[in-house]
Amino acid sequence: MIDEKGRLFGKINIVDLLVILVILIGIVVVAVKFLAPGSTAAVNPPKTHVTYQVLVESVQPEVYDNIKPLVDAGDATLMASGEYLDGKVTAVTAESHASQASVSTSGDMLLVPVGSDLLDLTFTIECNVVNPITTEIGPQEVRIGKTHIVKTDKFELTNGVIIDCVWGDGEENG
Repeated sequence: MIDEKGRLFGKINIVDLLVILVILIGIVVVAVKFLAPGSTAAVNPPKTHVTYQVLVESVQPEVYDNIKPLVDAGDATLMASGEYLDGKVTAVTAESHASQASVSTSGDMLLVPVGSDLLDLTFTIECNVVNPITTEIGPQEVRIGKTHIVKTDKFELTNGVIIDCVWGDGEENG
């Protein structure tokens, strides 16, 4: 069976055979891990639907006027690092920004409106996340009270704050 040169059946070296066997075993282990029903390392892992709201304060009215048609048309897919994410801005509303400065002279206080032409925008965002514990959409974690950047391929607003979040109770495949 093994000749004087260490080849099996005169054709293949025993060391080469062992290397081939190790590679085949590795392929089988990886295939079982990724393709087995109910595996946690599935190619399409289950996703959790998350809906959250982001408040961005002191925005110019022109910015809102340009963002609103994009959101209403469904053209507001989230993105990060040049790639689209599994989420969309589904709604945006605007309210007048209430900002006042107080001036006190000899015990009397005068409230003066400041920046009264600015708007506070509230974005409603829906997304699907792979890990409901970290709730990451792109590089950002979704947590109530956390600062958030609302970024699509058409607009970007920084310094938003997540004011509400609803985590889906059912799992959804994307």
